[in-house]
Amino acid sequence: MPRIIGRACAVLLLLVAAGCSAGPSDRPAVAYRGSEQQVPPDRRLPQQQPVPPLGPRSQDALGWRECTTATKNDLGEVEVPDGMRFSCTHLSTSLSPTGTRHRGTMRLSLLGVGTGKIPLVVVNDVRGERGTTFAARLALHLPERVLREYTIIGMDRRGTGESDPANCVPAQNRETITGFDPRATEKSELDELNESVRSASKECLLELEQRAQAYDTRRAADDLEELRIELGVPRLHAIGRGEGSRVLTTYAQKHPGSVGRTVLDGAPDPVLESLARTKQQARSAERTFDAFAARCGGSGDCPLGDDPRALLDGLVERARAGGLPTADEPLRSGELVRAVLHGLTDGDSWPRLETALAAADSGDASDLAAFVRSPEPGVNRLDARMITRCNDTMLRLPPERATDVAREWADALPLFGGVFAQRLVQCSLWPRPQEALPTPENGELPPVPVISTKHDPLTPAGGSKNMASRLPSGVAVNWLGSGHGAIGDSECATRLVGRFFTDGEVPPEETACPA
Repeated sequence: MPRIIGRACAVLLLLVAAGCSAGPSDRPAVAYRGSEQQVPPDRRLPQQQPVPPLGPRSQDALGWRECTTATKNDLGEVEVPDGMRFSCTHLSTSLSPTGTRHRGTMRLSLLGVGTGKIPLVVVNDVRGERGTTFAARLALHLPERVLREYTIIGMDRRGTGESDPANCVPAQNRETITGFDPRATEKSELDELNESVRSASKECLLELEQRAQAYDTRRAADDLEELRIELGVPRLHAIGRGEGSRVLTTYAQKHPGSVGRTVLDGAPDPVLESLARTKQQARSAERTFDAFAARCGGSGDCPLGDDPRALLDGLVERARAGGLPTADEPLRSGELVRAVLHGLTDGDSWPRLETALAAADSGDASDLAAFVRSPEPGVNRLDARMITRCNDTMLRLPPERATDVAREWADALPLFGGVFAQRLVQCSLWPRPQEALPTPENGELPPVPVISTKHDPLTPAGGSKNMASRLPSGVAVNWLGSGHGAIGDSECATRLVGRFFTDGEVPPEETACPA
């Protein structure tokens, strides 16, 4: 689908997509900017590539084994259709970048679901839910035809889930970093965080040795190429969510001839430098909470009262004073804010977040703690996330500058500014990578739909739109809803993506899916 240019005077019209084709259709209502079905020939991209074919079928020998029961347990209280089966296996991948001297291997965990023989790989953020579980959950919401033609494959990124772990941060340092006061703004207060970061960085560099630099987006892209080779397919069809989208754009830069049908769902801004991009994330998280509060208040029976923001502000202050009671350890202020941030990533979880916040206000923060504390002893979500982020960014803030940033952001963005500022502090003592991640700009790629979500607490809509405009083959799709990523949450976006993967039908540029 060629890119459409110059729509400043376009009018946003709500149309039914079935009206744009011959014969009946079950397409959802979507919106287009102006009348864009006919594109003048001179608007076409000079290097526009066709949508890649589906085949051939995979002939892999990865040794898949049944893991349906274990996967259902991971999914929790989610209804899994009768007859849906899950399979698991592992992939051995090189520690070293492609084209360099081989220096050992790393084992990655894979999950497959679907009856088709064409692989469709799902790449999730390195934070939050592990990739295999996320792929299994996503499969529950994909159109049946996608599951008939494809096998959905999820991968636990390096250091996460059932892949070889990156457990190197001492427990005491991990506790300090994850629970640190998000409203600490004085240098004397931040010294404790800096000291924990210093100790964590030192221990990880000693523990991981040559593996310390092997957790990054570049290596994750190489992992995908090794997976493609093992699957025995010429092109890799893939979905990237959030930060996982940068893995796919990096893959496209390194292996353009191996790119299949690709969708980016909530892609981070590829142009903004780290400081500005992180502040944009904090601002987007604030706006998402405002949308959460407005929806709760508009329901008529919001358990958070007339001012949910004031209630949360009060909870943060109580947590700063000594933690909020739970069935286990008290919930510290840093954990509290991260729990809310995690709850905002899934619009379907907002009622649960409302109930958890109300319970915390009444004296029991156990349900709120469940958003950030793993029920499995010994499982942590910090180490691989922190190491990968630090290996991906060139920014290193000196302590005095970090203090200024923390003070400025906590004042301008009182709920989430401090937490996002602390992410920058976590990398202050980690070795800088040799070069920055490549900027997505390959002009020979097939069409790539890039979906933005209006209220996304982790990847602002503006950044995803910038990604779509930066890619010469990018096609912007906008969901007017809330949460982290649209596929599986927006029926409209999910159907558009389904038709793209099964029929090769590229969504019209600037399609807008209703909330």
